[in-house]
Amino acid sequence: MSLSDYSGARQGVSEADYMPIGQLRALQLERLQGLVRHVYERVPLTRRRMDERGVRPEHIRSLEDIALLPFMMKSDLRDEYPFGLFASPQEEIVRFHCSSGTTGKPIVIGSTQGDIRVWQEGCMRALAMCGVTREDVVQVAYGYGLFTGGLGLHYGAEGLGCAVLPISGGNTERQLMLMRDFGVTVIACTPSYFLHLVDEGMKRGIDFRRDMRLRHGVFGAEPWTEAMRGKIEQLTGITAHDIYGLTEISGPGVANDCPHRRGLHVFEDHFYPEIIDPDTLEPLPDGERGELVFTTLTRRGTPMLRYRTRDLSLIHSEPCPCGRTIRTFERISARTDDMLIIRGVNLFPSQIETALLSVDAVLPHYHIFVSKAGDLDMLEIKVEVTAQTLSDDIKSLENLRARIAHAIQRVINISAKVTLAEPHSLPRSEGKLCRVTDLRNG
Repeated sequence: MSLSDYSGARQGVSEADYMPIGQLRALQLERLQGLVRHVYERVPLTRRRMDERGVRPEHIRSLEDIALLPFMMKSDLRDEYPFGLFASPQEEIVRFHCSSGTTGKPIVIGSTQGDIRVWQEGCMRALAMCGVTREDVVQVAYGYGLFTGGLGLHYGAEGLGCAVLPISGGNTERQLMLMRDFGVTVIACTPSYFLHLVDEGMKRGIDFRRDMRLRHGVFGAEPWTEAMRGKIEQLTGITAHDIYGLTEISGPGVANDCPHRRGLHVFEDHFYPEIIDPDTLEPLPDGERGELVFTTLTRRGTPMLRYRTRDLSLIHSEPCPCGRTIRTFERISARTDDMLIIRGVNLFPSQIETALLSVDAVLPHYHIFVSKAGDLDMLEIKVEVTAQTLSDDIKSLENLRARIAHAIQRVINISAKVTLAEPHSLPRSEGKLCRVTDLRNG
C-alpha cells in the first residue's frame, strides 16, 4: 500500500490513528512537501515570504525543515480578504465558511470537495473516540451556517450512521423538550451553553440523570477547565469530551480526547502540530509549553502553513493506553489573546475558574470585571452561589467570600474583590461566552 493510499475513517476508525511512527512521519513529510509546492505555486503571499527567506519547496527535505517556512496568522486572512489565500481555482471551491471574530472583515475559508471529506472524517474519528456509535441520537446545538461547528459535527455524526437532531443554537425551551422527547444520547455544543441548558432544565424541574438519556457531551469552541468538566459530569452524570478545531484549520475534528484523558489526540495525518515560543517564535520540543501551531497537510482550498492558533498548550509524545500512535496535546484552557495583565501580572480567566470551582457552594457561572482606581488595576469577581447558601447568616456569607478570595489569591497571587450573586443572575450565552469586562480603556 502506498503512503498516499490511506483512505481515512470508516465508521470512525482510521488506520492512521495506529500507524507505526516511522510510517506516519514519512506520510507527513510526503504530504508536507506536496503542500509546500502547491502553496508556493498558487498563493502569492506565501511565495513572496518564502522568497524573502530564500526558501524554495525543494528545501523541505525533512519534517524539521518546516521551521524554514513563514508563519500564517489570522491577520493574513483579513488582509487577503476575501480570496487572496485560496490555493485552488474558484470552480473547485464548493463551500465558504467565515469567522468574523470581534472586529473588521471576516476571515474566509474556501473548501474543495476533498477538504469537506477530510473535515467529515475528522469529526467521525473524534466522535468514535468519544464512544459514539450508530445507535446514538446526536443533538447538534452548535450554530449552523458560516460557523463551522454545527455542520462539522452534523456530518461526522451522519457519517457514523447516528440519528442527528440539527437544532443549532438558541430556543432553550425547545432544546430541552426535544432532548427529552427524542431520547437524545449525545449533545454537541459549547460547554457554557450546556451549563445554561442544565440551569434552565433544573428551573423547570428536570433531573438530567433521571429524565434524560444523555450519555456523552462533545464540547468545544471555547477554553474550559478540568474543574468545569468535573462540574458538568457531577450535575448530569454524562461523560464530557473535549473536541478541538478552528475555522482556519478545518473546524471541529482536528483533535479529540480519548477515554484515558491524557490530552487531545491530533489527527496528524492531516494536521501537523508544533509548539513554538510565542515570544521568540522558535520551535519547542515535545513536553514544553508554548503556542500551538498547525499546518494543514491535505487541505487544498485554503491551506494553512504554520498557522499560529494563539492557543497555549504542550505536546505529549508518550504512548497512550488507547493504542493510538498519534500524539496528544494538553487540553486548551487559555489563549494568548485572552491574557489579562493586572498590576503587572499575567493571568487567564481559566485560572480564576479553577480557583472558584475548588470552593464548595460555588456554581460554575462567574464574570470578571477589571477597572482602575487612579493608577491601580482593580479586579472584581462576581460568582453565583446556591440559593441555600444565600439564605445563610451574614457571618457565614462573609466566611464564604473570604474563602473564595483566598482561593483566587492563592492561584493568581493577586487580591480580588468577590461579590456573591444569586443563581441565574449572571449573563448566559447560546454561543461562546464572554467572561471578562475590561473597563480600563472604556
